[in-house]
Amino acid sequence: MTGILTNIDKRTNLAGTNRLELLIFTLNGGQKFGINVFKIQEVIQVPRLTRIPGGNPVVRGVAQLRGKDIPVLDMSMAIGEEPLPCLDDSFVIITEFNRSVQGFLVGGVDRIINMLWKDINPPPEGTDDGGYVTALTEVDDEYVLIVDVEKILSEVSGAPDRVSAETIDHKLEKKGHVLVVDDSTVAQKQVISVLEDLGLTYTVANDGREGFEILKKWVVDGIDVPTYLTMVISDVEMPRMDGYTLTTEVRKMPALDGLYIMLHTSLSGVFNETMIERVGADIFMAKYKPDALAVAIQDRMRDIQGLSK
Repeated sequence: MTGILTNIDKRTNLAGTNRLELLIFTLNGGQKFGINVFKIQEVIQVPRLTRIPGGNPVVRGVAQLRGKDIPVLDMSMAIGEEPLPCLDDSFVIITEFNRSVQGFLVGGVDRIINMLWKDINPPPEGTDDGGYVTALTEVDDEYVLIVDVEKILSEVSGAPDRVSAETIDHKLEKKGHVLVVDDSTVAQKQVISVLEDLGLTYTVANDGREGFEILKKWVVDGIDVPTYLTMVISDVEMPRMDGYTLTTEVRKMPALDGLYIMLHTSLSGVFNETMIERVGADIFMAKYKPDALAVAIQDRMRDIQGLSK
């Protein structure tokens, strides 16, 4: 596994191309799952795990890697399946999500595949909205399920999802509309809770293509979208059209000139200002800190209302 993530820097060139690379893994059975390589720091065989009494049962233990204590979550348990029975032949995928580093215990690791986001599809209609699958695709005539890791982490961490009272600027007029673009229902709810705390209204799209169709319809309906919207808050990883490509397409439309776009994503470990500038976004915000998101939104509201910070 030591060479599976070599040349990770080259993968930043996928930005804006509507492509991604998936690491394919298995849990207890033959079903294959995928996780975006951008979120992965390394893949290792299971190290010695120290069990923390009284902790969440999904956390199988803590591993010490290069002087850092990293919680290791059993991915199978996290999605409601049986725990992985044998750790000796298992692997840990070390990831960075939402400003934190954690490991996911998996049964086996297969390979990395390069794909187009347009070939990643939402779950079929009728799928339980409370489920853990955020998207799926086909590889070699087999379904690969992409897990909603944000949902797992929100359930395990129990982090606050509302804005603290002292963060809200009551001098601001509570007006404005926001387009929220995200395929994770958990992430949608998190962003919506912040917008409601700030008194803003919102429209929700489940992926970049749907978000772009909404924007184009507003233009056809005669709405001055850059004035109407306080901002677009878009995830990056989404089926059909990712946030990079959504931003790129928006910047091509004269009618959307000046539209403020925030890329709000759990890919906190691999972004920099150059990548954000490359696709034309206005700001990058790593998930998920409600107060930090509220501050960024209120900064934009002040600009619109002509107020100083």
